Amino acid sequence: MAKFEPLSAVTLGDCAIYVEFSKTLDLEVNSAVQRLARMVHAKALPWVRDVVPALAGLAIHFDPDHPEVFGDATSASLKAIDDCLKQGLPKEDDAGRTVEVPVCYEGEFAPDLPEVAAAAKVTPEEAVALHAGSEFRVLMIGFAPGHPYMAGVNPKLAVRRRATPRAIVAAGSVAIANDQTVVYPYAISGGWNIIGRTPLAVFDAGREQPSLFAAGDRVHFKPITRAEFQKYRK
Repeated sequence: MAKFEPLSAVTLGDCAIYVEFSKTLDLEVNSAVQRLARMVHAKALPWVRDVVPALAGLAIHFDPDHPEVFGDATSASLKAIDDCLKQGLPKEDDAGRTVEVPVCYEGEFAPDLPEVAAAAKVTPEEAVALHAGSEFRVLMIGFAPGHPYMAGVNPKLAVRRRATPRAIVAAGSVAIANDQTVVYPYAISGGWNIIGRTPLAVFDAGREQPSLFAAGDRVHFKPITRAEFQKYRK
């Protein structure tokens, strides 16, 4: 990885700033961004409302009326980041949890699995084994609350997004496109290839931790049968 330093900083409305570290997705940069986010959050700066890591940058949400911002949130945010970088980022091994996610790869839960398998020149069963046999890392939560973007798709399964998105994708649907996997947190539109569905509640605003996933988590998908899927729902 080249030197890790801000490339640009832009405002997101009047209460947030986004600091970018790379113009392209780089897994090393993404890991560094996540560790930096934890450091900035741990500083507990009174003017910072939230710290949100993205694929290649960091969003800092702030109180525009706080006196420590001095009317210049950009400078305050860049100083906080610079202080953390001078201190040194924590080791990557200290990051994230391991999350096991049961997934049913059968029938109506996996409408695009046959097409994905055909593109990979494997059987549907082999495609499931390739997907469930990989370890994924959550790159960011975005697009919708609790919606994880994960790296780690086996290269054989790296297929393009669907030409025509679906108006509604069922909650819990596990899908792939290019070299990433996502899990839809609730019923929303989407153009990724659906290969399975988890019975777990991916996002629940009533939980202490609403999102099942967080940036930096390691994720393993565990194949389950249709009957097991129904048991999870009871």
